[in-house]
Amino acid sequence: MATCYRHPDRETGVSCSNCGKSICPDCMTPTPVGMRCPDCAKQRTPVRNLRSLAVNPTVTYILIALNAAIFIGARSSPEAVNDLSLFAQGRFFIGDDLHGVAEGEYWRLITSGFLHQELWHIGFNMLALYWLGRMIEPALGHARFLAIYLTSLLTGSLVILLVNPDVETLGASGAIYGLLGAAIVMARNRDIDLVQSGLLPILGLNFVITLVFGFSLAGHAGGLIGGLIATWGVEELSKRRRNSTVPALVYCAAISVAAIAGSIITAS
Repeated sequence: MATCYRHPDRETGVSCSNCGKSICPDCMTPTPVGMRCPDCAKQRTPVRNLRSLAVNPTVTYILIALNAAIFIGARSSPEAVNDLSLFAQGRFFIGDDLHGVAEGEYWRLITSGFLHQELWHIGFNMLALYWLGRMIEPALGHARFLAIYLTSLLTGSLVILLVNPDVETLGASGAIYGLLGAAIVMARNRDIDLVQSGLLPILGLNFVITLVFGFSLAGHAGGLIGGLIATWGVEELSKRRRNSTVPALVYCAAISVAAIAGSIITAS
């Protein structure tokens, strides 16, 4: 029979649930997951969360400030919505002139995601961006966080043009749904319970709100899909490469270019 690693003269059939060392009754420390030896009992179990790096969410704050600035500018300029939104298959008339993505105004695929008309609209979106950004930007880093945000925005625009071509669309919701998808992928990879963490209930509640209030389901779903795909690739690259930032940016850029190309083809 094995003997206690601290008391060789004492036989025991119990081992530490953490390191496997044999321990006698005097050396046992009860825990919810079994007995631990004195050495392991002194260790604190590391907390699993998404804030694994000491990085300030600078990009999150910049995005919030940019959205706020465009909101103020749009409120003071009646033409801003027509100049920046995503409309009717990318094609619509302003006076006698035809405008839209199909007419070469490709910036609308991005600018529509920074435009809000109502105070409550930008308020809810920026609150969600603040919450998600503070959660996942420190873990991703500035560049990868921004890449996932923009990729989600562009995939949201693509799905809007595919599914709801005759609906005026604007707002950061698609990109924010992408960040929610990113948080779900990251939490799953870190063995965080998606229900207990609140991520899946929040996702379900947001889709219910989208359906009840008639928001752009296509834009939200497209952003979520983009965020899930982009973050999955970024996380896989980080597992395989020590320096994965550049490959991750290339991966997100490839998805974004495909989304832009698909939007232009659809609008045309």
